[in-house]
Amino acid sequence: MLYFYLCSTFVLLSAFVVLKKVKLKRKVTMGSWLSYLWWGGDPDVVNPQSGLTRREIYAVQQSWAPVYANSIANGTELLKRFFRSYPETKEFFKMIRKSSEEDYSQNPQFKAHVINLMSSINLAVNNLNQPEVVAALMNKLGESHGRRKIQKEHFYYLKDVIVKMFIEVLKLEGATLAAWGKTVDFWYKHIFETLNNADAR
Repeated sequence: MLYFYLCSTFVLLSAFVVLKKVKLKRKVTMGSWLSYLWWGGDPDVVNPQSGLTRREIYAVQQSWAPVYANSIANGTELLKRFFRSYPETKEFFKMIRKSSEEDYSQNPQFKAHVINLMSSINLAVNNLNQPEVVAALMNKLGESHGRRKIQKEHFYYLKDVIVKMFIEVLKLEGATLAAWGKTVDFWYKHIFETLNNADAR
């Protein structure tokens, strides 16, 4: 029993020393120790590459999970809203350029594009805790879209549609929406790096 007590005391003292070393600015309590350990660090420290905190990443991932659970239906709805709001963007989609909305879901090429879109977003969301990996994924996305002559404004159109859809369908509150805004800005920064390069070639 005494051995167990000494071990427990040592673990608590070690945790206290670790917290002191990282210079936590708020008062250290048992609750903050547990929170710190659960988050894997201070949940509100901003990652210098992504601009996101652990708490914001968690909010984005949690709100994305139900969307991806029905990815084809939600991806199709997203693109329908995109084309309604910005009909000129249909020109980039040869497979449905002259089709009506009702025909989209019957088109296998369109369905493949929806799957590709939602899978790309899912990869980017699930790897937000590895911003260097996400940056590389977005660079590749920028290259492929640059070759198709897609411009920055088209990406901003899509962001506008995503935000409106999330507000309407998911009823997201302000902090989660703000986290999504920062996430998309991080993605776009790296998409635009290679999108611009593709334009210059």
